[in-house]
This record gives sequence, structure tokens and C-alpha cells, in this order.
Amino acid sequence: MPNFDAIKHYLTTEIWREYGEPRSGFAQRIAALLRGMLILIREATEGDLRYRAMGLVYTTLLSLAPLLAVSFSMLKAFGVHNQLMPLLLSLLEPLGSKGVEMAGQIIGYVENIHIGVLGAAGLVVLLYSVVSLLKIIEECFNRIWRVEMPRNWIRRSSDYLSMLLVGPVLVVSAFGVMASMANTAFAQKLIAQEPFGSAYYLAGLILPYVLIVAALTFLYMFMPNARVNFRSALAGGIAAGLTWKMVGWLYGIFVAKSVSYNAIYSSFAIILLSMIWLYVSWLIVLLGGVISFLHQHPRYLLHKNKKPDLTHRQQEYLGFLIMYLIGKAYYEGQAPWTLHALAEAVELPWEAVQHMVQGLEKSGFVIAIQSEPNAYLPARAIETISLKEIYACLRAFDGQAHMTVMSPKIAESVLDLTLHIENAAQAVLDGRSLSDLIHPPVESAK
Repeated sequence: MPNFDAIKHYLTTEIWREYGEPRSGFAQRIAALLRGMLILIREATEGDLRYRAMGLVYTTLLSLAPLLAVSFSMLKAFGVHNQLMPLLLSLLEPLGSKGVEMAGQIIGYVENIHIGVLGAAGLVVLLYSVVSLLKIIEECFNRIWRVEMPRNWIRRSSDYLSMLLVGPVLVVSAFGVMASMANTAFAQKLIAQEPFGSAYYLAGLILPYVLIVAALTFLYMFMPNARVNFRSALAGGIAAGLTWKMVGWLYGIFVAKSVSYNAIYSSFAIILLSMIWLYVSWLIVLLGGVISFLHQHPRYLLHKNKKPDLTHRQQEYLGFLIMYLIGKAYYEGQAPWTLHALAEAVELPWEAVQHMVQGLEKSGFVIAIQSEPNAYLPARAIETISLKEIYACLRAFDGQAHMTVMSPKIAESVLDLTLHIENAAQAVLDGRSLSDLIHPPVESAK
């Protein structure tokens, strides 16, 4: 019989003590995979990811008609608008017959929207609704990628509108070109022969997976206001795409057997089922973004929590190290450190470094300069920043200085020991500045 207590202890404690590069060696890869799965479970259950998925359901329902209206008008201009129905059917396939009914209602509603008669004000409102949906999606991915600065309105409008005007045309045109090529006489003769017929059949089975993976990969590369590696975006796209198709198959079985929903909710059943499917879909898409982020930043796989619990000694080391890096870059005339660059340098999650930098900034040791993203400089000349002051700040970090000594008469020797340790530390730092830490003085030769 498996020892479930030992397994639980390993997954909750021991696995997070295995430090090292998560991509080196088979054992490290397995440990990294387990950590990644545990982080995904944490994000899906404890984090704000599921609340953001709920918000995206509401926003999608409000902006779906304007989004499809803009896309439909562009597709109609290129004469490929008839391919929009198959695309909707593939997205709503898990809803079964109700998905077909819903797709027909959506297409009918969109066809009744005539953008040409809306006027300038109506067109602006329509585009604003679409851009707002994409803005919320960007905010969700920026949250996943720890991005401080979102796109400005100029970049946002140009990027979003380019995607809206070009993206649907390319996707639907690809559907149309493949369908038309398959209907040519040469293609029909080729398909009638083996092994081309079997290859064509297999391509038809694989193509939906390839298209959804490609769409998600593009989403993970384009949406965050950060540089996303193609391999990382592809890893998230493959994981989310295959999961979406598998969950869609399971959800289709659930819908086919959920006769009680139709009896209880009647005509509202299609609304309820579609909202549930939208929520599940968005949650899978966002978790795919987490996979892309973890693939590009594997150091986050080494920490159980977003903000790791550092010991007092580790906090002091981190604080001095951050001050050293910021001061050294300023002294040598190098580019100032950004938050993400600091996190990369010290190999800690972004949240822990942000917490420390905010504490140093609040104490007046560093200052943030407005840029995209923010960068940090020493708040004053490094010769005037005392190491003793930094040490006192770090000792008081997170309110540690508010601890009072209770009943010192019980063990005065303990109090004497702590004071001796503190005085020794103060003596080591006495008269030394951040400049001395960056460029230690050369000892005179005896």
C-alpha cells in the first residue's frame, strides 16, 4: 500500500528543497514537471486566475457581438465571410446541438449589424468595445508575466486594430484556401490514391489541433507587453491547445448526458452551458500562459510560493546585494537595473525582489525613474549611503524592529549576547559606505 502521508510530505515540502537547475538531468526534469503541476494547481485554485477567468466570461459576452461584427465586416470585404460559420461551430463543438443553435443565432445577429449605418459615434463605440476586451485580456497576461507597464493607448490601438483587421482574414482565408484546394480535380485524383488518401484523412484529424495550437501560440507571444520566446509560447500553446480539445471532448459528453439541465433551466440551459464552457476555456488559456511563463523563467519552479519565505540572513544578503548592483551600475555609468533584471540576477521570483526594492525605496536608499519598465538608481551619492543605515533598515524589514524584549530579568545573559552580536555588527559596518562595498579600499602593504 502506498504511504500517502509520505507522498503528501514530499509534494508539499521535500520537493521544494531540491535546488538546482530544473532542466538538467532526468531527475531534475521530473521534479520540475511536478513543481510545475503543483504551481498550476495553486494558480487555478488559490490565485486570482480563476477570478480573472470569470471576469473574462462577462467581458466576452458583452463584447462578442461587436468583435464578430468588426471581423465579419472585414471578412465580407474580402469575400470569405461564409467561412466564419465553420469556425464558430468548431469553437462551440462541445455544446453539441446547442452549439449549432447558438452559432446560428450569433451569425444571424451579426449579419443584422450594418456598420455602415452606425455613423461615426456608433463606429467609435463598437471599436471601443472590441479594444476594451483585448485590453482586459492583455491585463490578465501582463499579470501572469509580472509586467508593470501595459501598452499605452497609441500602441494598444494600433496593435489591436492590426490584429483585428488582419488576423481574421488570414485565419479564415487559410480555411477557404485549404477547402478549395481539396475540391480541385487534381486534389481529388491524388486523394483517391494511397497513401495520399490516408495522409489527407490524418491531416484532417490533425489540422484542428494545429490551428488551435498556432492561435494560442500567437496569443501568448502577442498579448503580454513583454518579450516572449517562441519556444516558450509554443510550449504553452501545445499544452493549452491539447488540454482544450480534450476537455472539450469531455464537456461534450457531459452536455449530451445532462438531460436534467434542459428540464430544470429549459431555454436558459444553452446560456448556462455556454457560460460554463467559456469559463473553462478562459481558465485553460490563462493556465497555458502560466506554462509559457514558467518555461521561459524556470527559476519560478524552485519556489513553492510567489513570494518565498526568506530568513533574516537571506533578507539582509538580498538587500545588500540589490544595493550593490544598483550602486555599481550607477558608479560605472551602466544602464540602471529594472525589477525583472534584478530578479534574473539574484535568481529569485519577481515578487520577492519587488518587496525588497519597495522597502529600500521607502527608506530613501533607491529611487525609481520613470521608464518602461521602471528602473532604479541610488537615491543619493553612494559615498553618503551608510552601510550601517542599510543594515538597520534590513533589520527592521517587515516590522522586525517592533519586537519588544519581554522580561529581560529572566535571562539577562541572553540579552547581553544579542547586544554583543549587534554591537559587533555595528563595529564592522562603522564608517563604511556603499562606495566601500562597491570598491573596497586597498589595504596598505606591511
